[in-house]
Amino acid sequence: MGWPVRHSRSPRLHGYWLAHYGIDGVYLPFPVQPEHLRDALRALPMLGIMGVNLTIPHKEAALAIMDEIHPEARLVGAVNTVVVGRDGRLFGSNTDIEGFRSSLLVSGAPLTPAGSAVVIGAGGAARGVIAALGKLGFRRIRLVNRTPARSEGLIRDLAPLDLDITPVDWDARDIALEGAGLLVNTTSLGMAGEPELDLDLGSLPADAVVTDIVYAPLETPLLAAARARGLFAVDGLGMLLHQARPGFHAWFGRDPEVTPALRAHVLG
Repeated sequence: MGWPVRHSRSPRLHGYWLAHYGIDGVYLPFPVQPEHLRDALRALPMLGIMGVNLTIPHKEAALAIMDEIHPEARLVGAVNTVVVGRDGRLFGSNTDIEGFRSSLLVSGAPLTPAGSAVVIGAGGAARGVIAALGKLGFRRIRLVNRTPARSEGLIRDLAPLDLDITPVDWDARDIALEGAGLLVNTTSLGMAGEPELDLDLGSLPADAVVTDIVYAPLETPLLAAARARGLFAVDGLGMLLHQARPGFHAWFGRDPEVTPALRAHVLG
């Protein structure tokens, strides 16, 4: 469920696994406007649907609709995976955390956790990404967002992670990159149909890593600019593939594999 959701590759992803493991099921995109999210989620048990993933802009709003919430999802204040119990209760979790962490690790990116990471955006995806950065050993985060109040709310909610998160004004986003070892875009800027992320990468060190959670297109303008500078770039497809595994396991009882064949199919 998302608004918009046409860009999502999740139907191809889960459709591949369903066919590969011989499971009688289907995964479909549902365009759900924000004001209809509660009704849509509450209708899942009556429709016989086993669960859903949530994408922009529903991850934070879903928290108040769940009957039960995984501790990590409650901590970061965002839900991206919903499982419908046999009794109709909705269980919400956040698999973005592990998805982003795994994506960076398998990419072979030369991470330097002792340095600073810059995160663009302060929405539900940013919360999962920052939690993952903490698990990877990063302690200093520069948080760039247009709305100071959202940055302050994120910092307050993630206080239990004991990270040094510094809010940065949007107009100072280029300066925030100075000396950073990792840059992460968690916004929809650069997505097909959306404006590009206006960011000058000139102050990033030569060994910095740049990653974008947007995967449609796979090569966003941000990643193209990073590669043009010779920086290590990580696309958003890996996060999509790895965050999907726990949900598929919860719904269908199989622990699916992320393989080159899967990646090729999803891109196809």
